[in-house]
Amino acid sequence: MKRAKLSAMVFAATSLSVMAGIAIAQQDKYALKVPGGLEFAEFRGYESWEVVATSHSPGLNLIAVIVANPEMIAAYKAGVPDNGKPFPDGAKMAKIHWTPKVNQYFPDQTVPGALHDVDLMVKDSKRFGDSGGWGWAVFEYDNAAGTFRAGTETDKPPQGNDAKCGLACHTLVQSRDYVFTEYGKR
Repeated sequence: MKRAKLSAMVFAATSLSVMAGIAIAQQDKYALKVPGGLEFAEFRGYESWEVVATSHSPGLNLIAVIVANPEMIAAYKAGVPDNGKPFPDGAKMAKIHWTPKVNQYFPDQTVPGALHDVDLMVKDSKRFGDSGGWGWAVFEYDNAAGTFRAGTETDKPPQGNDAKCGLACHTLVQSRDYVFTEYGKR
């Protein structure tokens, strides 16, 4: 009887420890921040934002979905950036990358496999006036640990570890308010 109670208590304590560890790992994502002030927490809820487009990076063997908050979607629907107007402050995008895997039911198709990283960008002319009004962040995902970390120069592709890390690449589309992604026809 005592052994059964002890086993039950050990099982309960272990279960609580595991569940607490999972909860902490899930909370860590929103505690992350890159130098220059861009925080993962600013993108809380990105998982359910509307899809803007998909992308494929063959050189990196990654697939992605680009999602945006309602402010960004409204601007796209109003014709931004093709109409020459800038996105409004508060517009946000997240690009979620996965390594592709073959669909087990339809082998001619790939689907998201392991999560690779999440790229974030926010329009905030006051905070990021010296980088086209945009702040960027890249958070790499460690599948084994189930945690994110800020991207670094050693990642592929290399990432500057501050809120201006995307400016160098995005300058190519300065005329489109620094946004590469086109809103897909529906």
